[in-house]
Amino acid sequence: MADPRDTTDRFLPRFDAAGLVTAIVVDVDTRALLMVAHMNAEAIRLTQETGQAHFWSRSRSALWRKGETSGNGLSLVEMRVDCDQDALLLVVRPAGPACHTGRRSCFYRRVERDGSLTFLENDAQG
Repeated sequence: MADPRDTTDRFLPRFDAAGLVTAIVVDVDTRALLMVAHMNAEAIRLTQETGQAHFWSRSRSALWRKGETSGNGLSLVEMRVDCDQDALLLVVRPAGPACHTGRRSCFYRRVERDGSLTFLENDAQG
């Protein structure tokens, strides 16, 4: 039997055992993939209320707002949910680099067949 989340018009996030959903973040203008993070119910609520992306840090076990220390916040333009509501797509307007390394995107390296990494020039720091 199909899960009602697949067809409902209600937002009913399917949280994992840790109370999280995956959040994929893309730039509204370029549609470039900026980052992937996790959100709990509080992060979702705060993001919707403030218009600024909030996430749950699994490593620090803490809620955080993107840009709270760097100033490189992510202003929410649109939030989408996938078919079974276990992943979110955040379309944002970034106020600077999205990656903590200072790069535009967290996805600045390509994995080669031999296991090495190639740094992509269009995602250089600065």
